[in-house]
Amino acid sequence: MLTIDGLIKDFERNRRIVSTQCGGLSHADSLIQPAFASNCLNWTVGHLVVHRDKVLQTAGAEGVLDAETFARYTNESDPVTGDGPDIRTLEELLAALDETQARLTTALPASDMNGPSGHERFPTLGERIRFLYFHDTYHTGQTELLRAMAGRDDKVI
Repeated sequence: MLTIDGLIKDFERNRRIVSTQCGGLSHADSLIQPAFASNCLNWTVGHLVVHRDKVLQTAGAEGVLDAETFARYTNESDPVTGDGPDIRTLEELLAALDETQARLTTALPASDMNGPSGHERFPTLGERIRFLYFHDTYHTGQTELLRAMAGRDDKVI
């Protein structure tokens, strides 16, 4: 059975995995672009933050992002293929990920998971957040391969 406490722990597990997979990597490492149709670690971590903000907003809480600053990490953005003024450092992205976790820990228990989600595909708040958790897990899994692309083939998980 899905519980709010379990969901908080699941998001925390993903945060810890991403943090571990990014351990010892530089900002430059995070910008290495896969040769196949995917995106770099920098975009992936930023994208996780963007979607965790969606979880927070869905739960009625304030997100951590300035939407303009993080526009580079949405589904509609072009791949991150190098550094630039609109690219956040890996350190900044990981700090924002940590902050989303702290806010989720407070926001989710205050949410009515049976209430309406405001999203046409997901009738309840719980269904919407469960989908966003799936999305979080999907991208968390990509970090292992992206770490290996940076020359770290150490199995850290």
